[in-house]
Amino acid sequence: MEMKDKTQSAGSETRRSFIKKAATAAAVASTPSLFTTPVYGQNQAPSANVAGANDKLVIGVVGLGGQGTLHLRNFLAMKDEKNLAVGAVCDLWTKRREAGAAEATGAKAYVDYRKMLEQKDIDAVLCATVDHWHAQVSIDSMRAGKHIYCEKPMSRYLDEALAVADVAKETGKVYAVGAQACSDAKWLKAAELVSEGMIGQLVLGQASYMRNTPKGEWNYSIDPAFAQDGINWQNWLGPNVHDRQEFSPDSFFRWRKYYPYCAGVLGDLFPHRLHPLIMATGAPEFPSRVCAIGTKTIHTDKNTPGTPERDVPECMTLIAEFPSGYSIMVCSSTVNEYGLEDVVRGHLGSLLVGGNSVDLRIERPFTDEYDPERFQNLRPGESVAVNDANWVDCIRSGKQTNANIDLAVRTQTVISLGEMSDRLGTACHFDAATRTITDGCGRKVDPITYGTLEPS
Repeated sequence: MEMKDKTQSAGSETRRSFIKKAATAAAVASTPSLFTTPVYGQNQAPSANVAGANDKLVIGVVGLGGQGTLHLRNFLAMKDEKNLAVGAVCDLWTKRREAGAAEATGAKAYVDYRKMLEQKDIDAVLCATVDHWHAQVSIDSMRAGKHIYCEKPMSRYLDEALAVADVAKETGKVYAVGAQACSDAKWLKAAELVSEGMIGQLVLGQASYMRNTPKGEWNYSIDPAFAQDGINWQNWLGPNVHDRQEFSPDSFFRWRKYYPYCAGVLGDLFPHRLHPLIMATGAPEFPSRVCAIGTKTIHTDKNTPGTPERDVPECMTLIAEFPSGYSIMVCSSTVNEYGLEDVVRGHLGSLLVGGNSVDLRIERPFTDEYDPERFQNLRPGESVAVNDANWVDCIRSGKQTNANIDLAVRTQTVISLGEMSDRLGTACHFDAATRTITDGCGRKVDPITYGTLEPS
């Protein structure tokens, strides 16, 4: 079967257009209603402080670790092109706060982000804090009239994610989550092809995010300059963390290993695959059932002297089912780097998403009716800068971002139910209309949150 590229003859294009219309009609006819709750952010007027093309957009950055500093530098690099400025930086650690202020010349420096939100000229906030602060910073920012870009995951637990989505709907602020693959042209093309019905009704998606780190993933170097007198440790822990460690440089730099602050690969790596895989459906749904299994058998932390054993698994496999009948399978590992292909499968064909291309493969029974195609040179790849720019552009236009609140809350529901499934040892069934969770026998299960399980 010969693979055609995206350039075709006029006759072939006419035939393809006819097939596309027929496939779209069939897909729509066979797909039930995908949304059981209101779609957040849709059909709303732009918020009051959407900036026009000639208005300077002023951004505040909260959290100046590696990722926060990357965003800061992206905004500074695009300040002339996008007519923006970084007006404030905030970090609990004195060293990072002073370094951020030095890079963003003229920006005010804050220890407490709530004080930063009082700065009247701040239009938007970038949140790159530890995970257990994501939801509160997002909610406080939107209620203060600021648009918000929050690094992934959107929250630590499910109740927080739903609260963030409610406030986004209430305020109409432009929201983006830090899953840069959502601005990757190949995944946007995949979503377009699915929406056009080119692979028929969806069947199964798969993806993986694999690493192999012999000394233990996230065992980052500890800066010897980090000292207790340079940070308010209780503020870093925040009001919700249940297991309140004494001042701990290991927790500060390696927090992704520990349940009080993160869900491990589910919180750090899964979002990079789940967001685009769910976005590619063209109509993201809340999951109806999620099962996950985590394992920890290599014990890589033993190879880094002085660090405690991680709480979180080294490997995780997750399966999620959606009301339309579509299901996804995603796995992630920190002890083996051989992964799965990124594939979206439908009844008529499959999309192989990789590199900078999308291959449309037709299922054998339909090869006489449909043509395979290859879409190549789809730039720019998984770029944080492009996701940042998309957020800025949407603030000006009032449109939804690629990594918008609708997608974010549905994806976080998969992540949070996956953590529950693994830690509680049960399948988690979710009713989006009532926001209730039940096990396989129909018994209600309370969502886990701070203090539910140990450690937390």
